[in-house]
Amino acid sequence: MPKTDEKTLVRGLRNRHIQLIAIGGAIGTGLFLGSGKSIHLAGPSIMLVYLIVGVMLFFMMRALGELLVYKPTSGSFAEFAETFIGPWAGFVTGWTYWFCWIVMGIAEITAVGVYVKYWFPSVPQWLSALVCVLVLFLINMATVKAFGEMEFWFALIKIFTIIALIVIGLVMVLAGFESHDTRATFSNLWSHGGFFPNGFSGFILAFQMAVFAFTGIELVGVTAGETLDPERTIPKAINNIPIRILIFYVGALLIIMSIYPWNGMDPASSPFVKVFSLIGIPSAAGLINFVVLTAAASSCNSGIFSTSRMLYVLGQEGKAPNGLKSLNARNIPALALMVSTAVLLIGVWLNYLLPDEVFTLVTSISTICFIWVWGVILVAHMRYRKLKAEEAEKNPFKMPFAPYINWVVLAFFVFVVVVLGFASDTRVALFVTPVWFILLLIAYQFVRKK
Repeated sequence: MPKTDEKTLVRGLRNRHIQLIAIGGAIGTGLFLGSGKSIHLAGPSIMLVYLIVGVMLFFMMRALGELLVYKPTSGSFAEFAETFIGPWAGFVTGWTYWFCWIVMGIAEITAVGVYVKYWFPSVPQWLSALVCVLVLFLINMATVKAFGEMEFWFALIKIFTIIALIVIGLVMVLAGFESHDTRATFSNLWSHGGFFPNGFSGFILAFQMAVFAFTGIELVGVTAGETLDPERTIPKAINNIPIRILIFYVGALLIIMSIYPWNGMDPASSPFVKVFSLIGIPSAAGLINFVVLTAAASSCNSGIFSTSRMLYVLGQEGKAPNGLKSLNARNIPALALMVSTAVLLIGVWLNYLLPDEVFTLVTSISTICFIWVWGVILVAHMRYRKLKAEEAEKNPFKMPFAPYINWVVLAFFVFVVVVLGFASDTRVALFVTPVWFILLLIAYQFVRKK
């Protein structure tokens, strides 16, 4: 019987897969649904919020990109943390990233069940969620290319929707479109209380939802070990992030608030539905429901992929049960995939029983955990520059303004965590999340002794 370590992950993801995975990771339900709450909090200044968050995360991604060009590997966050910070950091970061996507997966699977009920009210929520998980599980069990194809088409749907909104909306603004009590004009951006209508506090509180909207942007780092020509495709995907942020976030929000005044939008509903309804599309709610359904399925697909790869790496490094490092005949970490999927199914059942308050709590916890992973990437990058100075000097994809910008972005992450304490629905996460890290550090003591 061949040894497990004789098999390796196959580089089956092509340039077009990586480009679309990078876009899809930065566009999710946080934009399509969460932007309603963000607009309600900050008004037109929400565009500045997304721009600031986007710039900070671009530098984080440049740090990750430099590390990936140095060593393209799946489960890269844990490996870089282990190599450049210490074994404890690799253990905590690997399991934390797994936990991030499990929580995100629970949220998105349940969301799929809710969205399907829009068309089929009699179908139980748990059944839609179960079907979604099983279909995505089978796709991920096939080949890594099947995962890439699914993400490619999911991302295309999101991109087409946003571009359609921007183009049609721009025509409406330039034509001075009028409907009921509103007129499409750029002056809507400052005519209803100014650019900061809710003052500095509203502007600050919007950062939490904006950061949550970007979770998953680092997914390129998990795909590196299965990417063809990573030295070329990964830098290209990362360098295009600022353009995507300007178009898909700032551009979409600018058009939305130009067509309809920000203070007339319902924070609990999608502003995309409002705009498409104004255009005169009778099935606007159904259209956006379909787009958000694919966005949720896309996030779940990414969650199943990334958690299985992280368990595979943790198994290889002895930080998880030995069987998790095995690959099947198609070089897929099948057991790791099954374990992550099983945990997701338990999560759907638990989430079905828990009230909405706890659901908000777990997403807040997930946001803090993602910030941990992003922070570790920045610290590992600084340590890489110091410990591997010769290799860093030869690296063709250097992070600009390092190490100073690393500290600036780390300070920004601390600021976001502090902001979580301002809102009552996210404050509890600051007390619960430390329990996760304490449990991990205790578990690490046992692993270290073993």
